[in-house]
Amino acid sequence: MKKIKLSVIVPCYNVSNYVSKSISSLCEQTLKEIEVIAINDGSTDNTLEVLNSLAKKYTNLKVIDKKNEGVSVARNKGLDIASGEYIGFLDSDDWVKKDCFMKLYNKAKEEDYDIVCCDTTAVYPDHEMVIKSNVKEDNDSVKNLMVNGYAVIWNKIYKKELLDDIRFKKGISFCEDVLFLFMVYSRIKKIGVVDESLHYYLQREGSLTYVYDKKLYQLIDSLDNVIDFYKKEKKYDEYYEELEYSYVRYLLATFVKRLAKTKNKEEFKKGVKFVQVKVQEKFPNYKNNKYLKGNKKGLYLKYFNPFVANVIFMLEKNKMN
Repeated sequence: MKKIKLSVIVPCYNVSNYVSKSISSLCEQTLKEIEVIAINDGSTDNTLEVLNSLAKKYTNLKVIDKKNEGVSVARNKGLDIASGEYIGFLDSDDWVKKDCFMKLYNKAKEEDYDIVCCDTTAVYPDHEMVIKSNVKEDNDSVKNLMVNGYAVIWNKIYKKELLDDIRFKKGISFCEDVLFLFMVYSRIKKIGVVDESLHYYLQREGSLTYVYDKKLYQLIDSLDNVIDFYKKEKKYDEYYEELEYSYVRYLLATFVKRLAKTKNKEEFKKGVKFVQVKVQEKFPNYKNNKYLKGNKKGLYLKYFNPFVANVIFMLEKNKMN
């Protein structure tokens, strides 16, 4: 039996209109020693039927049917049974170029990289936009990845041995990538980069990324867990400035921008105050962080206040009207 070079894990929930394109793009890769693990997470539409039909066509597709427990548990199930030398992930409404994993795997083998990243293309109804991975191959590549990297799991492949004791946290379904990635980052020695867009990221109306949902507060839990993890691993001091910058950036930028999509002004103000208190508790001296110097985002974070937050809310409100 041929050695499996790569396992790609695809959690699936009520995606019968999208999953065929996604799975086909994986099963027809130019990298032949690949297994595709599709986890049907208790779908209530005919996703399972579509997957079973695809499994008859593609011998490298494994379909796992389980009760609905959320995307994190579904991915963990895939990790438990994956046999590939490297691991990849794909969301069930996205797809990849035919040579995506051949290029990522070949790059990984060049210098025994622990992780390899590529660019992605966001696909909107009327246009496309390339999103750079923002990763460099240098001595500070891990710290650069923490600060500047595109914090998603699906534009990367990972050496399987890195993930032996790392899993997604059950119950988190919003920005679950963040906690998982930061745990992985703590184990990385060498990062490879394919400077090319190989992945397509479908922008669906109603996605959690683009509307307000109370699950947004799970991001705070993830970030707190990141801090606890680095302290437990005794790597907190080594990566202090990167952790500080990331914590502040995710709360005062990512969280606030997503929170602004609520139509409730009082709820917005309450949420902004809450994250300001969290930042002050964790990193009271963050304005001295070296990553805040010499860039627009740094200025925004350094001088963030309720007035700035209100401007963000009004801009988002105008978009929705």
